Amino acid sequence: METCEVLVVGGGPAGSTCAGSLVRAGLDVLLLDKERFPRDKTCAGWITPAVFKALGLDAEEYRTGRVLQDIKSFRTGLINSAAVVTTYGTTVSYGIRRCEFDLYLLERSRVRRQLGETAINLERKDGWWVVNRHIRARLLVGAGGHFCPVARLLGTDIGREEVVVAQAAECVMTQAEEQQCRVQPDTPALYFCRDMKGYGWLFRKGSYLNIGLGRRDTRDLTLHVRDFCAFIEQQMGLPAGLTGRLKGHAYRLSGGEGRRSCIGDGALLIGDAAGVAIPESGEGILPSIESALLAAETILAANGDYRCDNLQPYAARMNQRSDSVNSRISSSQPFSEISCYLGARLLSNSWFTRHIVLDRWFLRR
Repeated sequence: METCEVLVVGGGPAGSTCAGSLVRAGLDVLLLDKERFPRDKTCAGWITPAVFKALGLDAEEYRTGRVLQDIKSFRTGLINSAAVVTTYGTTVSYGIRRCEFDLYLLERSRVRRQLGETAINLERKDGWWVVNRHIRARLLVGAGGHFCPVARLLGTDIGREEVVVAQAAECVMTQAEEQQCRVQPDTPALYFCRDMKGYGWLFRKGSYLNIGLGRRDTRDLTLHVRDFCAFIEQQMGLPAGLTGRLKGHAYRLSGGEGRRSCIGDGALLIGDAAGVAIPESGEGILPSIESALLAAETILAANGDYRCDNLQPYAARMNQRSDSVNSRISSSQPFSEISCYLGARLLSNSWFTRHIVLDRWFLRR
């Protein structure tokens, strides 16, 4: 039987960040993930400078030997309509490859790990968690994404939640395909569905191309993806067969009704397992990292007593963040309804595109 103080289930940015904070504080931590790293992750692979700040990382240091595409402009519009190009003249975001970024954070955490094993059996015995009948831990940290088994353990009815559903793919282009592709590396494209319930993206990161579309409305996702792909294949000169590699993904947004219970006796949730993505853009990496840092702070303050009452400060902070999101969304609801009705006109307006869509929704400036 392998024993640890804290078992982190999931090795993405949230899991690695939380584990690293606890390891540096001297706790005995084990990280379990069903995949072996590096591994592919269905994601646009876009982060803001706030991610590096939250992690205490130097962007130029990370860039060495890895893809870090500076983003200085955006192409935005409605699918099947003309686009507006907004130029900032300086780096406002970065394109990353999740297989590189997640591996970097995992190795940086210096946590001992057990990869390629799924957390299937979770039992509570005499104040300990016994996982897969051979791992024993005093505290479980659920960082396994939307379908995290620890979330199920805390009562989440995963199949009945309102979620964002997405399809995405990332591939490496041949030299000939790079010459054919008309996507500028520092200018990703964001094209919104006409009902404003989702958007598609196209990011070029050196030789890599990332394409995808996500929607709050799960109905007819395939049709929206097909429409978007046909549009950008014509507009951007994409490699043949790229859209056939799309993979599905689902996640929960912060706020809204029926939020997940993020704590229990000897257990808590972080990252996508807790449902923290920003509603306006769907960004999940930064809020996942922030939730991991909050969780680590609470865990250390509990000083080995992980009863629900001692984890309550984390739940309170997470609820405050969720309430703030609800307040922000509620106050802008009339505007959102207008934007749906006048989407084409608003998204062709340079001021609206820069100050609302990009600065407020996506860059959080």
